[in-house]
Amino acid sequence: MAKLFASLLIGAVFGLGIAISGMANPAKVLNFFDVAGAWDPSLIFVMGGALVTTALGYRLVFGRRQRPLFDAEFHLPVNKAIDTRLLAGSATFGIGWGIAGFCPGGAIPALGFGGVTVIVFTGAMMIGIVLARSLDGLRRKTGKPF
Repeated sequence: MAKLFASLLIGAVFGLGIAISGMANPAKVLNFFDVAGAWDPSLIFVMGGALVTTALGYRLVFGRRQRPLFDAEFHLPVNKAIDTRLLAGSATFGIGWGIAGFCPGGAIPALGFGGVTVIVFTGAMMIGIVLARSLDGLRRKTGKPF
């Protein structure tokens, strides 16, 4: 129960931060990419603040704890390879973010505001996740890379 409550609290703080910063508004995000027009540099400050907070959090947590509070171990990525899958996924993420103005971190809190655009984006994101997992399962089963 404590793990569930902590997850709910962390998600609420994240969603509140996304909403307050305006990153749930796709027009604000798209204006960041419009360097020749109505450029809005505020996304740099949001990302910078997130980077500093994360760096301090990692330093604090890993400096003091051998394991997380609500789990047996830390679940950190082990694959450090920069391969085709990583580059293709990153490019897909960036292109989608640039076209729609939403990323998963901004879209989930934006669902609370409603609107067709965010619902369509979130549905497409879910379909993409299922498709990617299916292709990954097929790739693992056949042993052939895509």
